[in-house]
Amino acid sequence: MIQASHLTRRFGQRTAVNDVTFEVGRSEIVALLGPNGAGKTTTLRMLAGLIAPTSGSIAIDGHALTRATGGTLRNRIGFLTEAPGLWDRLTIKENLRVYAGLYGLGDADRRIDRTLELFALQDRRATLAAELSKGMRQKVALARTLLHEPAVLLLDEPTSGLDPEVTRNFRMLLDERRAAGCAILVSTHNLDEAERLADRVAVLHERLVAIDEPAVLRARLTTGRVIVRVAGDPTVFVPTVQSIVGPAVVVAVDGTMLSVQLADADRQTPSIVTALVAAGARILEVRPEMPALEDVYLHLMENSLKPQASSVSPTPGAA
Repeated sequence: MIQASHLTRRFGQRTAVNDVTFEVGRSEIVALLGPNGAGKTTTLRMLAGLIAPTSGSIAIDGHALTRATGGTLRNRIGFLTEAPGLWDRLTIKENLRVYAGLYGLGDADRRIDRTLELFALQDRRATLAAELSKGMRQKVALARTLLHEPAVLLLDEPTSGLDPEVTRNFRMLLDERRAAGCAILVSTHNLDEAERLADRVAVLHERLVAIDEPAVLRARLTTGRVIVRVAGDPTVFVPTVQSIVGPAVVVAVDGTMLSVQLADADRQTPSIVTALVAAGARILEVRPEMPALEDVYLHLMENSLKPQASSVSPTPGAA
């Protein structure tokens, strides 16, 4: 649905986005992560057809996004900017009606009423935009973005200013749009949100540093430690584990968990489990210690500043 090929954008002498290639498939959510100034908003603006890339190309559902095709393709895109502008002297419903007119929606009243209901804005439809809180303005902007039921969603910090209940409803809404075949690219600073929302995570720092499923990114930074959670006091089983890994290896205890660094987890873990069961342990859980997405993100950012390429290399996904 969304194809970005070797996108580069320069502003004078400054390069905001440098040779970025990735795809977002139908029924997929990709979260775009990166520090301030990494090029996330610039990338979204290029994909929305608001600014042209200095070089590179964009395709929406197999059609090249150019000056000639931009007007038609933009009707298939819903773009939420980081600081969405509303007409302050117009009511919520009037703001939506203006956009319905811009998109040429013949069933504007039906869509507006349905969207107001979806975002629980029926009781506020006559409220002037100037009177809205930041969170309410964000809700109206989201409603406006989805009004024409776009096939592609580009969302820049969509949950900024939203309360937890509205944020949860928004996540459910994105799940519904994904199930309906929408391709969704979400720029966010919230790593927890990225992991909960996205099928894949793209880390951007002028260049594309990495793109993959969150679990795959974490696995590439695995610590090599294995966690075993047992019923009762785990300290009595420390000697059992050390009989497998050797006395020089430290077996840490944390609550009901044993933690041990393994040289070959695939080979040694089954032996540890067998020995623990033989020693009378009731094993509740066995898992590799996986880094948090935050740790992976910081690792990637650190490596992106080095001359050598990151050990977690970009892996463009299929549409």
